Amino acid sequence: FNVIGEPVDEQGDVPVDTTLPIHREAPAFTELETKPSIFETGIKVVDLLAPYRRGGKIGLFGGAGVGKTVLIMELINNIAKAHGGVSVFGGVGERTREGNDLYEEMKESGVINSSNFAESKVALVYGQMNEPPGARMRVGLTALTMAEYFRDVNKQDVLLFIDNIFRFTQAGSEVSALLGRMPSAVGYQPTLATEMGALQERITSTTQGSITSIQAVYVPADDLTDPAPATTFAHLDATTVLSRNLAA
Repeated sequence: FNVIGEPVDEQGDVPVDTTLPIHREAPAFTELETKPSIFETGIKVVDLLAPYRRGGKIGLFGGAGVGKTVLIMELINNIAKAHGGVSVFGGVGERTREGNDLYEEMKESGVINSSNFAESKVALVYGQMNEPPGARMRVGLTALTMAEYFRDVNKQDVLLFIDNIFRFTQAGSEVSALLGRMPSAVGYQPTLATEMGALQERITSTTQGSITSIQAVYVPADDLTDPAPATTFAHLDATTVLSRNLAA
């Protein structure tokens, strides 16, 4: 799908009887539910040394070319295919080639059933780097709204993959500049924390179901104190920082 929910796989329209706004309030505090349990990834070093929590938000931090997308694809391969439940992937401002490769891999593995889409286990939502900033800023919200539908209406446990959450911030900065707003620290938009909070606070577990989110976070110039990754960091339950020394 694209940012407004239109199919882009040339397989025809998807019949719908329910529509939801992408801008919604986070669940009330009384609706939240946390059951501390380990989220097995199948990657030994993660499960042993830095385990993730089921129903939490997980960040994969790293600069350009250190393996964020490779790791998130490995997690999709290990978790989404064996998960049995529903997964949603939000491609936010990244390479179109990577999105196409993921789509083809999902079809080959049977996670996407091209002969009967009703049996598919994943929804892919793309607003890649060739899209205007407005689309890139909103596509994460579109993917999240789909995940919320599976959680709240179908009462399922959902996996939400986002690659890359930094591009959400970057697109917001572009939109802010186009609107003529005064820039904040390092040239980012003055509404950075508010926009990030509005997105991240909706990714949570309720009494109806859970959303476990795995997000790739680009770190500009390998500077973890940059406002974009620093703001994202505050919302996460678990973080993995990828080292350029090991990637090189």
